[in-house]
Amino acid sequence: MIRFDNDYTEGAHPFILEELVKTNTVQLPGYGEDEYCRLAAEHIKRHCANEDVDVHFMVGGTQANTTIISAILRPHQAVLAADSGHIAVHETGAIESTGHKVLELQNTEGKINADQIASYVQNHWDDPTHEHIPQPKLVYLSQPTELGTLYTKAELQAIRDVCLAKNLYLMVDGARLGYGMAAKTNDVTLHDLTTLTDIFYIGGTKVGAMFGEAIVISHDYIKEDFRYIMKQRGGMLAKGRFLGLQFKVLFEDNLYFDVSNHAIRMAELLLAAFKDKGIALKYDSPTNQIFPILEDDKIKELHDHYSFYVWEEAGDGRKAVRICTSWSTKEEDINSFIAAL
Repeated sequence: MIRFDNDYTEGAHPFILEELVKTNTVQLPGYGEDEYCRLAAEHIKRHCANEDVDVHFMVGGTQANTTIISAILRPHQAVLAADSGHIAVHETGAIESTGHKVLELQNTEGKINADQIASYVQNHWDDPTHEHIPQPKLVYLSQPTELGTLYTKAELQAIRDVCLAKNLYLMVDGARLGYGMAAKTNDVTLHDLTTLTDIFYIGGTKVGAMFGEAIVISHDYIKEDFRYIMKQRGGMLAKGRFLGLQFKVLFEDNLYFDVSNHAIRMAELLLAAFKDKGIALKYDSPTNQIFPILEDDKIKELHDHYSFYVWEEAGDGRKAVRICTSWSTKEEDINSFIAAL
C-alpha cells in the first residue's frame, strides 16, 4: 500500500543513512558536545545568516514543544495558540502536563492574527480578577499550519509587534518548515525567523531525517540554562551525535531545501490533477499537505491501495481528506493515484 497519510512514514534519506553507517564506530563526546553537532549548528547559523543564535538538537516535535514552553513560562503563565494548533489538539495534553495551560484562539484556515492576540491579552489585564486566571505570556504558531497554510512575513511582523507591545514571547513550531519554505507563495526566510521570533525549530523528522528537530534561539533569556531544561525534560540525547550528523548532512549543502522542493513539486502534480477533475479543496494549501473533498465511495475505493487521512465531514456523502507528499514521494506513485481518481 502506498502511504500519503504522513510525511515521515519512510525512514531516512539515503545520504543520511550512508553517513550514519560510515561513522557508526567513531568515538565522540556525548550529549551534543561532539564535532557533528558543532558543524551542524554552524551550517544552520550560516543558512540563517545570523551568528548570534543558539542551536540545540532534540529528537521530536512534542519533546521540543514541551521543553521550549517549559523553559519560557513561569508556573502561572500560559501559551496562546490556534484552536487547530498542534499543541492544542494533537499532543495528548503534553503542554498541560508541564503545568501550563494552552489558551485557544479561533483559527482562520489554521492561522491566528495580531488583533486576536492583542484583544485576548488586553481583556486579560482589564479583568479585575486576572490574578485568578492563567496569564498569557507566549504565542505559539506553526509554519506551515496544521492545515498546510502559511503565515506571510507581514503577518508575522504584525504578530511580533503585538508581542513586543504586550510583553509576550513568540515561538514557531517548524516541524514541516522545509515544506513551507519551498512553497511558491512563501516569503519568510530562516533569517526572518531569527529576527521575528524568540525561538523556533527546524524539523528534520518529517523532512528526510530519521528523527530530530533543530531548535534555534534568538532571545538571550531563553538561551540561558536551556541545556539544563533539555536535560530535565528528557531531551538531551546521550548519543547526540546522531542528531548532529543528520542535520550536518541536511544543511552542509542544500539537501534540506532540495528534498523539500521535491515534495512541493509532487504536491503540485496532485493539485493540478484535482483542479483538472473539478475536485474541490477544503483549504488553499500551498505546501505538501493537500485537502481534497472526495465522495465516500471514492475514498473507500482508494483506501484499498493508498493510505491517507480522512480529515473531516464535508456533507452530502463527502469528506475532506488529507494527503501528504514528502521527500520520498515517487512521481510514479503520484501518477498511479491520479489515474485511480
